Amino acid sequence: MPFHLSDARLTPPRVRSRDPEFYPMRYDSLKEFIARLDAEGELVRVRESVSPVLEIAEIADRVSKQPGGGRALLFENVEGSAFPVLINAFGSRRRTNLGLGDVERIARDIERYLKLPPPAGWVDKLKLLPMLFEAAHFPPRFIHGRAPCQEVVLEGDAVDLGRLPILQCWPKDAGRFITFPIVINRSADGRLRNIGLYRMQVFDKRTTAMHWHIHKDGAHFFHDYKRQNKTMEVAVAIGADPAVCYAASAPLPYGIDEFLLAGFIRKAPVSLVKCLTVDLEVPANAEIVLEGTIDPGELRTEGPFGDHTGYYSQDGDYPVFHVRAITHRRNAIYHTTLVGKPPQEDLYLGKATERIFLPLMRTQLPEIADMNMPAEGVFHNLLLISLEKRYPMQARRLMSALWGLGQMSFVKTIVAVDDTVDVQDVAAVARRVLSTVRPKRDLFFSEGVLDVLNHASDQALYGSKLGIDATAKIPGEPGHGEGPPAPPGPLPTAGAVQARFGELAGCRFLEVESSPPVLFASIDKIRPGQGRDFLNAFFAAPEFSSISVCIVIDLPVDLSDTSLLLWKFLNNLDPRRDLALHGERLGIDVTRKTAEEGYTQHWPEEIEMDAGTRARVDANWDKFYPEKIIS
Repeated sequence: MPFHLSDARLTPPRVRSRDPEFYPMRYDSLKEFIARLDAEGELVRVRESVSPVLEIAEIADRVSKQPGGGRALLFENVEGSAFPVLINAFGSRRRTNLGLGDVERIARDIERYLKLPPPAGWVDKLKLLPMLFEAAHFPPRFIHGRAPCQEVVLEGDAVDLGRLPILQCWPKDAGRFITFPIVINRSADGRLRNIGLYRMQVFDKRTTAMHWHIHKDGAHFFHDYKRQNKTMEVAVAIGADPAVCYAASAPLPYGIDEFLLAGFIRKAPVSLVKCLTVDLEVPANAEIVLEGTIDPGELRTEGPFGDHTGYYSQDGDYPVFHVRAITHRRNAIYHTTLVGKPPQEDLYLGKATERIFLPLMRTQLPEIADMNMPAEGVFHNLLLISLEKRYPMQARRLMSALWGLGQMSFVKTIVAVDDTVDVQDVAAVARRVLSTVRPKRDLFFSEGVLDVLNHASDQALYGSKLGIDATAKIPGEPGHGEGPPAPPGPLPTAGAVQARFGELAGCRFLEVESSPPVLFASIDKIRPGQGRDFLNAFFAAPEFSSISVCIVIDLPVDLSDTSLLLWKFLNNLDPRRDLALHGERLGIDVTRKTAEEGYTQHWPEEIEMDAGTRARVDANWDKFYPEKIIS
C-alpha cells in the first residue's frame, strides 16, 4: 500500500493564540507553574510507586508521543527518593505557551525593540519612556540572605546525589543522568556569565560528568580555565521558573546573559542569590542547587547516552564536576526531561526557539519570510526556509549565509522555497520540491561544521551539506522559462520492485499529492557497497524508468511509519557521499556505512526500551496514566 506524507507526525500545528492567558506569563518558581498546569488540566499526578531506572522514561516516552504531546507528569512516589519528579512539563504547544506566554508575542516584542527608530525630538523621547521603563525590569536582581533554594543545606559528608531521583532513561545508558540541569559558570576573567543545559552523568554521590560539546560556550570557558590552570567554579540549578528553564536552552549570541533573556520573557527580573560555597549566583527560587568545582586537568569517560537524535551518543572524555554542597527548598521537586526518538519534550522548546529567534535572524537576512525545523530533522538535520526572492541565485546566497550563522551552521540540509509556500505545511514544501526541482540544476553541496551528534559523515564534527533551491526561477537564472518536468509514465507497483530484487526486505512509495512519488526500499545490509549496488541495478532496469527518486535504507525500519522513516533518513544522510545522479533521476543510499566504505566514526545504535520495562509499564498502565484522564 502507498502511504502519504500527511500520515507523518512532522511538526505540530502552530498556535497563534491571542488568548490573554498567554500574555505575558510570570512565575516566580517551578511550583507556581505546576499549580497552573494542574488548574488547566495539563498535569497528571502519578501516585503509584515507580522506579527512576527506565520506568519513568518509558511512561514519559509513551505520553509524549500522544497527539499534541500528552500531559505533564508529576511522579509523587519515586522509589529510593523523597523528591517527586516532574517531566514533560513543556511537552506541548499549549504548555510552552502557558510557561512562557505566547511565543509569537515574544517574537513580536523582540522585533519591536530591534526596529526602534532613533528619537528625532523630545516628543519621540517621551514616547520611548514606557519601553525604557519596561526594559529596566529585564536585568536580574540580587537578594541578600538565605533564599528559598537554600532552605536545606547539605555539605561535607551529607552531600549525596543518590538522594535525588536521577533517571536512567534508556537501557544502554552508562548510568543515571541529570538531563535538565541549568549549569551556571563564569569566564576565567570574571566578565561573562554562561547558563546552559549540559547533561551530567552521575559517577558517585559527589561527582558527575559535565557534558558540554566542543562548540558550546561552557566548553569555551572551560578551555580558558585549562590554559590558565585555574579551578572552575560551577553551580547547577534543577527546577526553576519556566522563563529561566527556557533561557538556559536558548542559542544566544556569545556574551549575552541568559538571565537577561528570561527577564525579557517574564517582563520581570529574575531573582538571584549568591551560592554558599562558590562565587556564583543562582535563581533564588530554584528547587535544588548543586555547588562545586571542575579541575581542568581531570577528565573522565562519559556515556554512552540515549540522545535527542534517537541514537546513543558515543562515550568520550569530559570534565568532572565535584559537588561541594547541595541546597534545596523544603519539599523540593526534581525537574527532568527525556530525549530520544521524536517527538519528545525538546521538540516544543525547540519550536519556541524557532519562533522567538526568527526576528533576530531577519536583522542579518531580511529576505527571510519564515522557517520550520520539522521534528524528524531533530533540529540540525533539516531546515525549511522561505524567502522574498528579488534577484538571481538569492536562495543559494541565503542558504550559504545560514551555514555561517551561529547554530544554523550545524544544519545539514536546507530547502528554500518562495514566500508563497507555507513552510509550516511540510506536505506543501514536499509538493514543491518533487514537482519542480531538477537535481542537476537545483541541488548543490557545501561543507562545514556539523553537530557533535551527527553520526552520518565519514568523520566527526564536519562534513557535507545539501542545499535544495525550490524557488521559482526568475530572469537570469538557469531554468527560467522552462516548463515543469515531463510527467512520469505508468508507475510499477512496489510489489513488482520487490519481486525483481530479492535482497529487498520491503519497499513502499511515499506519495505527495500531485507530485511524483518517492520509492523507499529497505535491505538487510550484509556487505559494503550493497546500497549503492542496488541503486545502480535499479536505475539500469528499464521497467522502473518512471520512478525518479529511490532511497535505500537498511534494517531495522518500519516503512509504514512515515515519521520514523523520515527521521531515520535525515539522520543517516551524508549528502555528498550518499546522493548519486542517474541522468535526471536521483538515488540516495542512507544505509549504515562501514570502514570499507571510508567511514571512520562509530555508527550508533538506535534507542529502544527493553522488553522487561515495557512489560512492567504495560501491566500498570492504568495506574500510571488512567484512561479517564486521556482526552
